[in-house]
Amino acid sequence: MTIPPSDRTMTAIEELIAAGLVESGAAAALTEVAARYSVAVPASVARLISHPDDPIGRQFLPRAAELLLLPEENGDPIGDGAHEAVRGLIHRYPDRALLKITSVCPVYCRFCFRRASVGAGTEGVLDDAALDGAFAYLADHKEIWEVIVTGGDPLAVSPRRLAQVSRRLAALPHVKILRVHSRVPVLAPERVTPALTEALKSSGKTVYVAVHANHPRELTERARAACARLADAGIALVSQSVLLRGVNDDVDVLSALMRAFVETRIKPYYLHHGDLAPGTSHFRLSLAEGQALVRELLGRLSGLCQPIYVVDIPGGHGKAPVGPVYVSRQAQGWSVVDWRGIRHDYVDSLGQSREPQP
Repeated sequence: MTIPPSDRTMTAIEELIAAGLVESGAAAALTEVAARYSVAVPASVARLISHPDDPIGRQFLPRAAELLLLPEENGDPIGDGAHEAVRGLIHRYPDRALLKITSVCPVYCRFCFRRASVGAGTEGVLDDAALDGAFAYLADHKEIWEVIVTGGDPLAVSPRRLAQVSRRLAALPHVKILRVHSRVPVLAPERVTPALTEALKSSGKTVYVAVHANHPRELTERARAACARLADAGIALVSQSVLLRGVNDDVDVLSALMRAFVETRIKPYYLHHGDLAPGTSHFRLSLAEGQALVRELLGRLSGLCQPIYVVDIPGGHGKAPVGPVYVSRQAQGWSVVDWRGIRHDYVDSLGQSREPQP
């Protein structure tokens, strides 16, 4: 492969062909893919790709399979639009709201659930008028305890813009938690600068960064150092990953990923079932396959390493845990399955110690 200098991001199919990342014979189909969904592969990410079909290449290189659209897929698979209170602000759950401050990312994942609304041709950073509307809504809704800043990738914006958002959150005393979802610490770790860290902390809130990675090879020395800079600054780190065929649909890979998170001071949080985004069926597993993988994690990994396996219910109805079920009601008590798959009887008798009912 011929990878361009480290400051270059490849956005054209011709550049990917020249770098040896995609086959020239697929140019026509991939050009059609690029016309539908944004492509961006920084040279630093390209260097992690050993061949186009490896776990890193599958995540970021366009494929002709993206042209296959299934009837159940749609451009808004988790129902952002149904819960957009004002432009850029989604209020799906009572105590938290999602603020989309940008629609751009430093690198575009081929399985992105917002792939129809991010990247080239979008408005980029949320403008001041929209931010004013979003913060007016947040100020009026005192039940909102947590604001989740997302995009696009919110850490792709300038520290100055991020600090503006943080300072405006500081003026909302009922908001206690700022959570930021980002690929940047892993895939563009050079952006995690003291200015960015200070911008996050200027909110005065308890700050969490949800770090998105799907394969242990993404957690390079540079990525771990960037995460350490955040953690050392007092910012809590949690993980989010997507279960992807050909990337992490293997218990050994998932185990290595979850352990790598914990070693990097990132608490495993969400393992997402693949959303019904357009052109992503080649990535998705069945729920049964996902449950089987998560069941295998239980016996081999520390409790610190266990993620919550969730599916976003289409239509904007929110996340639901879909991990394997370990207990079932019996005629007398319960049946409980241990990590080896062996069933045991369990009786949850409350005894006779409680006061008698009148």
